[in-house]
Amino acid sequence: MAERSEIAGTARTAADEVVDICRDLIRIDTSNYGAEEGPGERLAAEHVAALLDEVGLKPEVIETAPGRANVLARWGGTADRDDALLLHGHLDVVPAAAEDWQVHPFSGEVQDGYVWGRGAVDMKDFDAMLLAVVRDRQRAGRAPERPVVLCFTADEEAGGHRGAEQLMLHHREWFDGCTEAVGEVGGFSATVRGRRLYLIEAAEKGMAWMRLTARGRAGHGSMTNDDNAVTRLAAAVARIGAHEWPVRLTPAMRTLLATVGDLAGVEATPENAPALVEEFGGAARMLGAVLRNTTNPTMLGAGYKVNVIPTEATAHIDGRFLPGYEDEFFSTLAELCGEGVSIDYDSKQSPWEMPYEGALVDAMTRSLLAEDPDAIVAPYLMSGGTDAKHFTKLGMRTYGFAPLRLPDDLDFTALFHGVDERVPVDALQFGTRVLDRFLDEAAG
Repeated sequence: MAERSEIAGTARTAADEVVDICRDLIRIDTSNYGAEEGPGERLAAEHVAALLDEVGLKPEVIETAPGRANVLARWGGTADRDDALLLHGHLDVVPAAAEDWQVHPFSGEVQDGYVWGRGAVDMKDFDAMLLAVVRDRQRAGRAPERPVVLCFTADEEAGGHRGAEQLMLHHREWFDGCTEAVGEVGGFSATVRGRRLYLIEAAEKGMAWMRLTARGRAGHGSMTNDDNAVTRLAAAVARIGAHEWPVRLTPAMRTLLATVGDLAGVEATPENAPALVEEFGGAARMLGAVLRNTTNPTMLGAGYKVNVIPTEATAHIDGRFLPGYEDEFFSTLAELCGEGVSIDYDSKQSPWEMPYEGALVDAMTRSLLAEDPDAIVAPYLMSGGTDAKHFTKLGMRTYGFAPLRLPDDLDFTALFHGVDERVPVDALQFGTRVLDRFLDEAAG
């Protein structure tokens, strides 16, 4: 941005530069309201492209819808390598109400050792780390031997349908040869029984954003009506919201809970899985959600006057389902809805799970332990969705790795889409060092 443009040309290290890049990205409002309104990502995309262009790369800004801009660039690579690595982050953020915050959500203010603002952890922090490392390595003549595709996307916060999905469908040539991908959300630390544990995202729940519709007979609110759409819908929503889904442990969570069980001195089982998750403190709100399928009612709509029974009532449900348990999820959901309630999908995306093994996993582990030798590294299943859902469709092995060493008392997962979102300055700097080591290990 203009007021910080003098910073861009100085030859500083990635750890020096990452905070300023993060602040500048936060200051560009890229709020995604889930529909056509909003500022879009164009200004942020142009800013990112300028940072890459300045160090000799040739980025391309691609609009996948008006104002919904993505940035792609190829970096490094030798003629004998055909195993490109995709590094991706998104430029959009969820909206923020300034009156709820201690600081303005688009100020990028540094206060109390933190960078504050919408996107500080989701995910302009990783965008900044990636840009800082790429710029530093380019200035030092340390481009990777492995081909790398850099991708900064639009619309991730609304399912990626105007961003990564469009790139995959209409600009697939950018991803030719990409065998592996790294993006959000993983590599952050949590403290369990005095030990720092870094969580690598190796799986994601599937996503079903559903619109339920019940139809009935319109009539006067003073009369009897046994075909009331509101009653039918309300009963379905109550059943869905109250349903207790059974615990199901996927491979990533079995590995993670076995690690926690070792620290706690117990064997991890489905029965004690919820108790082991509680060892993570505030992070349990996210990890508890990946022990089972979830269905949360989020919106209701019906009628236009108190004394008129409407013909139609609608509700929205945020459903998330575990890898390997899709059939159980959808069959149970149909039973809970019952007769007379239809289901349409605003977004329906499959879950994914990757083997927690191989050279890329080893590179992530070694790069973290080089900076934090006494730590433990383990996989986990992410409750939300990322652009990885789209990139896995191209056959890439993908993981979430945005490394952050966090204070023990920081309720990190509460900051995602939360008020007073912020990231520690030293965590950003730690992440740039880890990411630089990771590129040495994974890309040469």
